[in-house]
Parts: sequence; structure tokens; C-alpha cells
Amino acid sequence: MVLEQHAVAVRDGAIEQVLPAADAARKFAAYEFIELPDHVLIPGLVNAHTHAAMTLMRGLADDLPLMRWLEGHIWPAETRHLSPRFVLDGTALACAEMLRGGITCFNEMYFFPESALEAALEAGMRVALGLIVVDFPTAYASDPADYLRKGLALRDRSREQPLVSFCFAPHAPYTVSDATFRQIGTLAAELDLPVHLHVHETASEIERSLAEHGVRPLERLRRLGLLGPSLIAVHCVHIEQAEIDLLARHGCSVVHCPSSNLKLASGFAPVDSMLKSNINVALGTDGAASNNRLDLLNEMRTAALLAKAVARDAQALPAHAALHAATLGGARALGLGARVGSIEPGKRADLVAVALRGPELAPCYDPVSQLVYAAGREHVTHVWVDGELRVRDGDLQNRASSLDTRWQIWQNALESHADS
Repeated sequence: MVLEQHAVAVRDGAIEQVLPAADAARKFAAYEFIELPDHVLIPGLVNAHTHAAMTLMRGLADDLPLMRWLEGHIWPAETRHLSPRFVLDGTALACAEMLRGGITCFNEMYFFPESALEAALEAGMRVALGLIVVDFPTAYASDPADYLRKGLALRDRSREQPLVSFCFAPHAPYTVSDATFRQIGTLAAELDLPVHLHVHETASEIERSLAEHGVRPLERLRRLGLLGPSLIAVHCVHIEQAEIDLLARHGCSVVHCPSSNLKLASGFAPVDSMLKSNINVALGTDGAASNNRLDLLNEMRTAALLAKAVARDAQALPAHAALHAATLGGARALGLGARVGSIEPGKRADLVAVALRGPELAPCYDPVSQLVYAAGREHVTHVWVDGELRVRDGDLQNRASSLDTRWQIWQNALESHADS
């Protein structure tokens, strides 16, 4: 629904009322007013899948397929450089980029999550923090039990933070064993946490699963008890209609990462078929190493155009559905739909103002179509997270403003990592 000449009243970080602007001027005369003519106000964008620290690998190994990219470049780079400071600096850089582009919440999957949490809190962003698990040792943890122990300890320490939620983040079927998946399934049910993982991303992933387990990855996850409303299945590129029906029956969410899938030549996710099966679809950027932008406005446009080509239907993933996927779809996937994702009284005030002015955005027949097909992150002027102004006229504010002062530190870190 698009409302014209309306205002949003915010009190104590929550949306108090949505009402005509003329009525707001009378009813809330004592409130601070921010008038934004020629703007559209939308819910904060939810980046439902990313690896924020990988901003420090942006452009490191471009134009390669997924497994060559991972095994030949990304994993070796992580072996050399992964540390709490690497994650802190990379995530802080990502938060600055995401906030300026209207992203108010991100679903994170990476090592040293305590450092990612520190960066997100410094920026004043909402974060769904993934408790990552793989079956091989890294600088962060030695084995699955160690990953889980450290992740759960972090959750226990930080679960009362108002901008923080948690999910289990087993990396992918090809990096996690049956035993580990079973343990995660049990813990997720006990703690009521979502489970967030890559699945059906490439054809080789499916071939490997058939060779090693005798079934495709989603069927393996079903047998292990992982399918359910708490499952956040990322990518789902190589997926058959029977598997779409399976995800729908179990109430799973899918995170579509169109730019990353295109750049790694992983394939084309059948998003239109998923939506027609009533699957909750969200959007994600993936990491900056495989995108190379943390830009959800761009993902909306790419997703909408790609869905039409894949379905051969110009009505596939229309503009309003793309905006839904980038906001409420992501919030619901993360279990945050009752708190954020739409502009409704009682929800937290995660809001974004986008200026629909200038020759590149004229004329405007439908503001939502203009957002999806014509606007870019450069048109974002104001961003609020939990009622706090984080971006004003394109500039980071308050706690987030300290990110700008750290730019030279990041630049030195980037040059150091690149040189080695």
C-alpha cells in the first residue's frame, strides 16, 4: 500500500502512528518534525544473507566459478589473514556501506561473530548474528563442538541486546556432517533459533551430495529433521518443483542472492515458482567478495528483471513483490517480522527515506516501481534504526559517524591484506 501526504510518528524507538501529515502537525505538534518533500519513506531494508567481513576481499579474485573461487583464493586468504581484527574492520566497513544504502538489518554468517557484533553495535545497526559451524578447523575454532560452544557463549552474553538476534549458521551441506546437522537441529528446536545455510547453490554441490549421501541436499536435510519454518535456505538455484513444494510444505524461507549467483555463474533461481508456491522469499547481497556491492536496492532491480527472464513472464516478481522481499520477507525469514519490515504502529522504527527527484527519476507514476527500477542507493538520504537517526542527508550520524574516522585504519588494513 502506498500512502501519499502521510507522516510517521515515532516515540521511544517505536512507530506510534501513521496518519495524514496535516493531522500529524496538529496531534504531534510537540514532536520534532523532519519534513522530506519529494521523498518516499519505506521500511528499513533487510539484507537476509551476507558475510560482512569479506568487504576486505572485495575484488580479490573476480570472474571465477564458486568452487575455484573458494578453494583457490578465498579459503587460502582466510587461512592467512582471518583474525578478530580482520572481522571487526571488515564488518565496520560493511556497516557503513549498508547504512548509506538503506540497509538497517543484516543476517551475518562469518567467523569471529563477536567482532561482527562489536562492529554492528558501534554502527547502531540491527543484526541477526549467525553462529557459524563447519567441520574443519579455522583460526576461530577447532571442531564443530568448539564452534558451537563459542557461538552459544556469545549468545548467552549478548542475547539481551535490543538490536541483536541470533541464528545457527552451518555453512553448507558439503562442509557440515550429518552428526553436526543433527546437533544443530536439536539445539535450534530447544532455543527457538533459525537455521541459516547455503543450499542447492551449484550443480556440483548436488552431484557431490548424490555421490556421498545418495540423495540431493534438501532431501538429506529433510531426513536430518532440518526442514521447518525456522530454516533459512540461501540461494536455492538448482532446485526442482518437487523441492520447491517440499520447502513450501515445511514453511521454509528462501534467500535469493541474484547478483552473487550471476557473478559466480551459479545459475538462475526459479523465484517466480517459489512465490507461486507461497514460499517466503527474502533478498541478500551475499558477501562483497562475490557481489561486489552490499546494495539491496540494486538486488531488488536485478531480482525483478531476472525473475521475468527466467519465468518468461513480464509479471513475475513485480515491483511491489521485490520491495516486500527486501523488507518484510527478510524480517520474517529472520523471525523478526513482528518487530520490523513494515511501517505499522507498534513496530520498531527502522525507516529509510529515498529522494525521488532529479531527471533520472522523473516522471514518477508509481513510487514503488520507481524505487525498484530507477532509484539507487545514492538516492537514500535518511536512515533510522530503532528510531535513531543513523544517516542524515547521506552522511553517517551519531555512533555510526565514528566509522568515517576509522577509514584510514581500514585503508591500511586493505593495503596490508592485498600486499600479502
